[in-house]
Amino acid sequence: MEPNSSSNDNNKMQLQHHSSCLEIATMEVHRVVPPPHKSTIEKLKTRLKETFFPDDPLRQFKGQPLGKKWILAAQYIFPILEWGPNYSFKLFKSDIISGLTIASLAIPQGISYAKLANLPPIVGLYSSFVPPLVYTVLGSSRDLAVGPVSIASLIMGSMLRQEVSPTQNPVLFLQLAFTATFFGGLVQASLGLLRLGFIIDFLSKATLIGFMAGAAIIVSLQQLKSLLGITHFTNQMGLVPVMSSVFHNTKEWSWQTILMGFCFLVFLLLTRHVGTKRPKLFWVSAGAPLVSVILSTLLVFAFKAQHHGISVIGKLQEGLNPPSWNMLKFHGSHLGLVMKTGLITGIISLTEGIAVGRTFAALKNYQVDGNKEMIAIGVMNIVGSSTSCYITTGAFSRSAVNHNAGAKTAVSNVVMSVTVMVTLLFLMPLFQYTPNVVLGAIIVTAVVGLIDIPAAHQIWKIDKFDFLVMLCAFLGVVFISVQEGLAIAVGISIFKILLQITRPKTVMLGNMPGSDIYRDLHHYNEAMRIPGFLILSIEAPINFANTTYLNERILRWIEEYEAEENLNKQSSLRFVILEMSAVSAIDTSGTSFFKDLRKAMEKKGVELVLVNPLAEVLEKLQSSDDSGDFKRPDSLYLTVGEAVASLSSTIKAPSANYV
Repeated sequence: MEPNSSSNDNNKMQLQHHSSCLEIATMEVHRVVPPPHKSTIEKLKTRLKETFFPDDPLRQFKGQPLGKKWILAAQYIFPILEWGPNYSFKLFKSDIISGLTIASLAIPQGISYAKLANLPPIVGLYSSFVPPLVYTVLGSSRDLAVGPVSIASLIMGSMLRQEVSPTQNPVLFLQLAFTATFFGGLVQASLGLLRLGFIIDFLSKATLIGFMAGAAIIVSLQQLKSLLGITHFTNQMGLVPVMSSVFHNTKEWSWQTILMGFCFLVFLLLTRHVGTKRPKLFWVSAGAPLVSVILSTLLVFAFKAQHHGISVIGKLQEGLNPPSWNMLKFHGSHLGLVMKTGLITGIISLTEGIAVGRTFAALKNYQVDGNKEMIAIGVMNIVGSSTSCYITTGAFSRSAVNHNAGAKTAVSNVVMSVTVMVTLLFLMPLFQYTPNVVLGAIIVTAVVGLIDIPAAHQIWKIDKFDFLVMLCAFLGVVFISVQEGLAIAVGISIFKILLQITRPKTVMLGNMPGSDIYRDLHHYNEAMRIPGFLILSIEAPINFANTTYLNERILRWIEEYEAEENLNKQSSLRFVILEMSAVSAIDTSGTSFFKDLRKAMEKKGVELVLVNPLAEVLEKLQSSDDSGDFKRPDSLYLTVGEAVASLSSTIKAPSANYV
């Protein structure tokens, strides 16, 4: 009894569904019309505009008098002219507080990061003076605090050290660092001027999270030299050689250095924790590095600790940035190295700076122009390379402090620069006894924030492939090197994109009962097949890279339908409907694919029907269609519902099949 009952229910459902199809047949069918004609020049203009000018920066000039256009142009190039005339003393009070706060963080970090890049500590302060002034004029972010950053410093130092020793040939190393900074700035500004910012989008969020976490661990491991007082330390960056160097030189460990480093590291981590948990106490974590430098310097000076195993910075040069354009080397055997270093550090620092700027802009509900940021960061690095600065960008830790301190405009960068200038002119002798171990502790504390475990967990929950990309970036950086780890992660990300292009998703659609809506059969259990119809949705552009796959996949869909049809004794396949709303583009290989597919269908006695092809796709199909197959009304429809309703009238299904 139960099997018969189930069979009757199925027959009733099919009968009801067939009845609904007959009802749909009365639906009005809208004609698919070709798009308005456009010349090749017009098409090219539209494509170039969408590729390079998606934000349409010239729209603000429309309908404006000539004088106003000149003012708008000046404001576009120099954003300071836009907000500068409305600047008030009230804003300045907020900016001076935030500027002094980030200066207290920038001074010790600048010295520390310069040492991380194997450069003289004074270069870190130089890099915290000139670039922020340039950014204030050209940048569009109100919260970005500019200066040296840990990751770019690490990459520059490690890459240049492959060919030149910073201890044996410090002058040449410094020249290469300035030249690499110039090329980095040139790459950054060029990306902005040529509107090629989409290139940095190949560094996906998953890639950056893994890369930053791996780099943070490598940077921290490099600080074991300072934290343990080791003098003979490996030049390699990987986890294994670093740990091997640490435990092979245990005789060089200094208990005085370890004790001081442990105490200040705990102090800095505690203050960082306080600042993270209670944003209103931002000044605690912001001022902790400078307090650590002052206290440690006083301790070393008072107890003459430099004579008891604690290494110190030594005497630093007083005065403002000396010009360095004469130190730029655009020839010689190291030119390839500095260009490569500039390219990598430029893109990494640019990605970090724009990401930080957009993060805080979103919090304050204003827009940051990505192309302007590229130009601003690029120009400040080009100028910086001529004023004894190395690669700089917007640092997350300083920008977070700047934001929490209540910065209103980029004037906070000017306040920071003036504070650094005063330090360079008058306070340099005070840093002579600053111990290197404290600088190492400051670096470790700064990079700990780059390890974002909650974000990694979120990626795992959302996309396992992205998690694999993140893991490859992390492990590559930790166990191989920073550059190779980044290359592996970018390579895997590009491979993922190629997979999506070459293997586009196709799904079978079914009718939602009681409607003319068609959805994925595997997604909606209530969706039902239409007898005689195979309805497929292609969800990607069609081009030379995926036409072979699509042809094989669609023919396999047909074979599977026919096999099931013979098994269940259903009505024979009459129509294959391709829903093309998601096919945004097509090339000549794509048009050939449709012609070949139609011929293969005709041999099987099946008609090919296209639904909702977009303007560009329809135009190319009809231009390549000499036989006029894609111009017939019965081969093109606006919706799947209209196609089924119209074509169902041509099928004479025996009523016996539904009894």
